[in-house]
This record gives sequence, structure tokens and C-alpha cells, in this order.
Amino acid sequence: MQNYDLKDMIYEGKAKKIFKSQNSDEVEIYYKDDATAFNNLKKSSLKNKGEINATITACIYKYLEKNGINTHFIKVLEPRLHLCKKVKIIPLEVIVRNIIAGSFAKRLNIKEGTKPKNVIFEICYKNDELGDPLINDSHALALGLATKEDLTQIYSMASKINNLLKEFFLKCDIDLIDFKLEFGKDKDSNLILADEISPDSCRLWDKETHKKLDKDRFREDLGGVVKAYEEVLLRIRKAGLLCL
Repeated sequence: MQNYDLKDMIYEGKAKKIFKSQNSDEVEIYYKDDATAFNNLKKSSLKNKGEINATITACIYKYLEKNGINTHFIKVLEPRLHLCKKVKIIPLEVIVRNIIAGSFAKRLNIKEGTKPKNVIFEICYKNDELGDPLINDSHALALGLATKEDLTQIYSMASKINNLLKEFFLKCDIDLIDFKLEFGKDKDSNLILADEISPDSCRLWDKETHKKLDKDRFREDLGGVVKAYEEVLLRIRKAGLLCL
């Protein structure tokens, strides 16, 4: 990674650092090796995690762009450094659930692995101090987090992304259980996909064995976190989907 002054850093999150770029409409996003869970209560550092997630995200974003999804991704600068469009993030986390797992299973006392009758869409208020609480559309409108038009477009894009990603991962013999998305607006107020899509932000299970290949290995102390992430990347390569 090239050297940066602290003044060049715009923001540091749990898994990434965002730096100014030469173009004021662009930013450089660095993927860290830090691992966190339970609203930052559990922390660790996992060697090479950032580079793996950066590679997977770049591949997926190129795949989504090719299939009509506008994203903030521009190109890879270094193995764990991306050049991206600068966006104003909408403070909502959009969760798409194909299979019941995680907090949803615990919250409603439903057996993990249960397939719902429909795809489930949830939104959370992106606010660390409040623990990213689950909210509904009316809350989002009342708090001024998004407009009706924003929400309509977000759900439409999330649905299309879900269909594309399910197809993508099935080619790798992986089931896409659920995943988190974030959106932002570029300089022209276009709504675009931002943040990352990786084993940090998705639940990914082996199609046959249901082995977990995602961040739940860290959350649940299952071990082999980086090895599982490497396996996801290897399967993407073997499926001929690594378009870098």
C-alpha cells in the first residue's frame, strides 16, 4: 500500500479505510485484516482477510456491473486497494434473506436453515451508537434517512442483485443464505451500490454439506476463518468467474 498521511484519510470503519484520491469525485478504499462481530464487541486480526475480501468484492462488482447494476467500483489499484466513486452513503443496511439464519432465526425462534416462502428484505439504521437497529420503511421516512423513491429503487436493485448473486454462487456450489448491502448517491445523485460484497457481508454455505464459508466461522468460534474465505475465492476461480 502506498504511504498516506492521516490527513488523507476520510473515514476508518471496522474493516476498511477510505482515503482521498487525486480526483475529488473518487476515493481509495483499503481493506483491513481486522475482524469484528457483535457491534465491535468481538475483535481480532486475521492475516490476508482484507486482500481476499478485496479480490472477491472486485470480482463480484465487475460481474454486477456487467449485468446492469451501477456500483461505486472503478478498478483495483493494489491487491487490497480499490479506486471507487465517491458517494454519500444512505444510512441504511439492507439485508436480503433467502434462508433463515443468524439473528433472524434467534429473534423469531425459527430453526436455522429453514427456507421461507418468500425472499425477506430488512433494513437497519446504520448507526454504531444505537447498534444498527432494525427499522421499517416508515421509520426510514420519518427519520429522513431515505425518500419513498429511494426505498423503491433500493428494493428493486436489491432483488436484482440477489438473483444475480444466487446464480453466481451456485456456479461455485455455494448457497447464498443472506447478505447485507449498502447504497449511496454519486455526484449526479444517482443511486448506486457501495461498500463490499464478500464473506464478511454474506452468509455462504456449501451446497451439499452446508459447511459455513463466511464470517459466522468467526462469530461462532468455528475456526478456519481465512481458510474458508480462501475456499470461496478458489471456487470462484475454478468456476471461471474471477474476471480481474
